[in-house]
Amino acid sequence: MGHKGEFSRVALIVEDDLALRTLAAVLLEETDLEVVEKSSGEEALHYLHHHAGEVAFLFADVRLSCLITDVDLARTVRLKWPWIRTVLTSGAPLEEEPDRTLRNVRFMPKPWRALEVLMEAEEAVRLSRVDDETFRSRPEMLRTAQEHLADSNRPH
Repeated sequence: MGHKGEFSRVALIVEDDLALRTLAAVLLEETDLEVVEKSSGEEALHYLHHHAGEVAFLFADVRLSCLITDVDLARTVRLKWPWIRTVLTSGAPLEEEPDRTLRNVRFMPKPWRALEVLMEAEEAVRLSRVDDETFRSRPEMLRTAQEHLADSNRPH
């Protein structure tokens, strides 16, 4: 099970298929991340609005049976909470060409390999330690990064 430190980091799994969500959760419990499971983009956004500072890793299915697609969820996460390492997964290729907001989002086709998921999660843990010393300790840097990312996605 994930190790609980002074400030636990969260892996947020967003998957509407219970069996796949459970498989991902069992896998990610082997990391230093605390696992939180959600079945829709709406549930994930609600969780993030209250706990984004704890989330280091978002692992989300692209095709969810809800109003918010996980591509929309990934865009929102990149704009509002850029420190969250985001991996989208799907059994089909992405329907749209990724825009600038999604350039740092990893796409992992299904069936995903356990080792690849674990490597992404471990990188999220490593980066979250670095982020503690930058974004979270210096909120002005976070605002500047959010503004820059938002500006880079506006049509010129």
